[in-house]
Amino acid sequence: MKFKLITALFIAVFASAHLYSQNTYVFFGSFNWDKSTEGIYVYQLDTNSGKLSKVTSVRNILNPSYLTLSPNGKYVFACTESKTKDGGSVSSFEFNPRKKTLTYINSQKSGGENPVYITVHKNGKWLINGNYTEGSASVYPVSENGMIQPFVQNFQFSEGSVNPGRQDRAHIHSTVFSPDYNYVFMPDLGADKIRAYQFDQDKKEPLTELPFTKAVLGSGPRHFIFHPNGKYAYCIEEMGGAVSVYAYENGKLNNLQRINTHSDQYKEGFESSDIHISPDGRYLYASNRGKENNIAIFSIQADGTLKTVGYQSTGGKHPRVFTIDPTGKFLIAANTGSGRAVVFKRNPETGLLKKTGKAKVENVSTVQVREY
Repeated sequence: MKFKLITALFIAVFASAHLYSQNTYVFFGSFNWDKSTEGIYVYQLDTNSGKLSKVTSVRNILNPSYLTLSPNGKYVFACTESKTKDGGSVSSFEFNPRKKTLTYINSQKSGGENPVYITVHKNGKWLINGNYTEGSASVYPVSENGMIQPFVQNFQFSEGSVNPGRQDRAHIHSTVFSPDYNYVFMPDLGADKIRAYQFDQDKKEPLTELPFTKAVLGSGPRHFIFHPNGKYAYCIEEMGGAVSVYAYENGKLNNLQRINTHSDQYKEGFESSDIHISPDGRYLYASNRGKENNIAIFSIQADGTLKTVGYQSTGGKHPRVFTIDPTGKFLIAANTGSGRAVVFKRNPETGLLKKTGKAKVENVSTVQVREY
């Protein structure tokens, strides 16, 4: 009798683990350059093995450069028509994990050329999109059915910085809510600024401009993230090959540290790209493209500053974007240049990474992961 009970419990635990492993979905975008080819892909992540298996895909959408999911996971929002001359849009899709379908809802103009980053408010009712090429940002209401409404605010920026080849004008590269969703930060690669806004979800035009934070000249601030404790913020600088660390409080950033994302063997030509923190707040990861094609791994100290742990090859070229699953068990890198998405298992104690899976996604541009 005791043996049967133990066996039954073992089967139940195994079945539960198996079910859990089949309810984590990974969403990839692709620079497909042709609406007739696949633009967004959905895979399942087996959280036991780290393997990816394709579920569905969407055509008739052009160059989705960045994806984000609604707080309830029901909707996928995408920057579309990226890298398209005189183009630019944001699009909405409904994901049904039971039917394993991704269905197009609608699109709106992005308010500028080359949209590269989109974020959603915690209430699911607002989107903010950043356009790179001419440097602008747009704010959209979202209906309960996931339909994006025309933008209600559009900010256009013009000033550049010290590098005429890369910084002839403003280039907004991300739009990030503060942990309490009362503020929005926009790293501007072209102007070497982190722009700041107050956000009031009850106003028809929710953004109000605040003083910006200066970045190192020529550094090109790109992506931005907050520590889970809400006390620190981190900005990866594409052209400077560094991460700047800030103390954060009530919409204000105060610089604490600037640390290289690259090893000493690289002296110039940096192409740092994305940045994420493990859910436990112990490790920060930063991707390097170009000559390096790796993930820099940092431990986060008690005062928010960073200490270099090591580097992990991404197993491909040009890791434009990566993500960490909500459990912190896996890191998934999108290698745009080689069209490979690679899954790494994280060691929660050391922060180090070990390759466990991969998928072929042509010109993979972005990745998001979600449990259902």
